Amino acid sequence: MHYLVTGAAGFIGFHLAAKLLSQGHSVVGLDNVNDYYDVNLKLDRLKQLENYLSFRFHKVNLQDRCGVEEVFRKHAFDVVVHLAAQAGVRYSLTNPHAYVASNLKGFLNILEGCRHGKVKHLVFASSSSVYGANTTMPFSVHQNVDHPVSLYAATKKANELMAHTYSHLYDLPCTGLRFFTVYGPWGRPDMALFLFTKAILEGNPIMVFNHGKMKRDFTYIDDIIEGVVRVANSPPSANPDWNRETPDPGTSYAPYRIYNIGNNQPVELMEFINAIEDCLGRKAEKHFLPLQPGDVPATFADIEDLERDFGFRPNTQIRDGIARFLEWYRGYYRV
Repeated sequence: MHYLVTGAAGFIGFHLAAKLLSQGHSVVGLDNVNDYYDVNLKLDRLKQLENYLSFRFHKVNLQDRCGVEEVFRKHAFDVVVHLAAQAGVRYSLTNPHAYVASNLKGFLNILEGCRHGKVKHLVFASSSSVYGANTTMPFSVHQNVDHPVSLYAATKKANELMAHTYSHLYDLPCTGLRFFTVYGPWGRPDMALFLFTKAILEGNPIMVFNHGKMKRDFTYIDDIIEGVVRVANSPPSANPDWNRETPDPGTSYAPYRIYNIGNNQPVELMEFINAIEDCLGRKAEKHFLPLQPGDVPATFADIEDLERDFGFRPNTQIRDGIARFLEWYRGYYRV
């Protein structure tokens, strides 16, 4: 099959493209390779993908309408997996315009490309951040998510609404995937595991928010990729039982679905830090700080729909995943 993977130089996009290429598919990668974090890390990911003859890369900004249109003109895609976005909750507090440009204008350009390119299935990354002020655990795709607490979350919620509109108007099959705190080798330097590891190895203190009382449904990258691949192979159909009087946010009368992909096993932040310390054989100096604006105290994914429809549930244990990340980190940075 012919795939477009946006954000191919990014953490999840790189792993997905590598998986698809290893299965014999052809992949076109799209990324602007911006400097939100270390560009060299992104370029090194791309070097891994360029070892495959069936990989093609386009350096394009999502908000570049003509550039995105040109990619869709040059290639015919069976499936588009849209992972490119301006990420980061805290960064959205200081650079809000970047989120509108990439996550809203950019997503519209992808939707238009899929519409005019007759794409058979659009899979797009949403986020556990959309649950916002919700406190009912575990988070279910059948709950309303109308109270985001960061602009990043609001743009991800907007993506879900935009995709549904295109499913309704143009019969474009769309599946949104709400990822829960993804971690693993080649991960993002702005994420907790990367930050903690770097600080501990360099002998610097780590910042522990909400005084360590956070819980996160940490999900290993291989589990995320397995879920994305399974979903990508199965375009959604309309739900014949969808009721307009009691509308279900997770399904639709249109070919549209939302799924959580999470480990379904929330881990306390202090337990997470202890696991890193044990694997490194070093203790961290901890600075305890209050909950930060835009953050939520806990996440916990209900994955019943994912397991029912695709026979899959993430199962990587946190200590195993951390050990694999640290092995990669030591090798990559020669620590």
